[in-house]
Amino acid sequence: MGELPLDINIQEPRWDQRTFLGRARHFFTVTDPRNLLLSGAQLEASRNIVQNYRAGIVTPGLTEDQLWRAKYVYDSAFHPDTGEKVVLIGRMSAQVPMNMTITGCMLIFYRQTPTVVFWQWLNQSFNAVVNYSNRSGDAPITVRQLGMAYVSATTGAVATALGLKSLTKHLPPLVGRFVPFAAVAAANCINIPLMRQRELQVGIPVTNEQGQRLGHSVAAAKKGIFQVVISRICMAIPAMAIPPVIMDTLEKKDFLKRRPWLGAPLQMGLVGFCSIHVSRLEPELRAQIQEQNPSIEVVYYNKGL
Repeated sequence: MGELPLDINIQEPRWDQRTFLGRARHFFTVTDPRNLLLSGAQLEASRNIVQNYRAGIVTPGLTEDQLWRAKYVYDSAFHPDTGEKVVLIGRMSAQVPMNMTITGCMLIFYRQTPTVVFWQWLNQSFNAVVNYSNRSGDAPITVRQLGMAYVSATTGAVATALGLKSLTKHLPPLVGRFVPFAAVAAANCINIPLMRQRELQVGIPVTNEQGQRLGHSVAAAKKGIFQVVISRICMAIPAMAIPPVIMDTLEKKDFLKRRPWLGAPLQMGLVGFCSIHVSRLEPELRAQIQEQNPSIEVVYYNKGL
């Protein structure tokens, strides 16, 4: 068997992202919780394979399947811009178990003030770790900025949850079930821009199709952060807006009334890169790109998670 060729594009997903199946296979691989069980040595081995391949060095005996496996393991544990290893709960592979647990508990324990405060606080603590771990660009963020974003988002989420909880006391029980979703949506609007405020100050890297950096753009940062806020809110809808309707219906049935202990497990169970046109960049960066590469019309950036 010959040596693996160097023309495999591991900068892009393995499967065709123009099809639903291709996108599904990509994201199932990226979020695979089993990657959390990999040892430090296995992560380093995958990093070496990927970095060597990008440098034109093929690990002896490496197959294409092994290369793609190493690429996805590397992507699951290391920041794409800084190259630093991401803290365990901030990784994409932690999203399913962590979000299922926290979201399920927010939907279960929404009636009592102490539990509302605790789970909203825990959710925002987790979000702060995820937002920082998956920030776009390699600009440093200070401890003061981190603290401000964390406190603001947590305060916003708890205040929204408690405020809506008091307003819905005299409304149908179903309305009260949507309080956690409203609190999470409000917190996302606060947490993400604050946690990534450094990007709004210095911009994020923009590249050509080959991944070569062309400069830093604040306009791309604004667009990316806005996309992340909207996508985070939309991503919460299936887990936080649909289960309340189902649970409200089930709790009125005799089956669940006779087995109230099933409520919590049922509740728990119910629970990339973007582009921007050069004309929308800052005038200085636009002029720089047009001078160096006049044929480039679109540049690319990592919007963060």
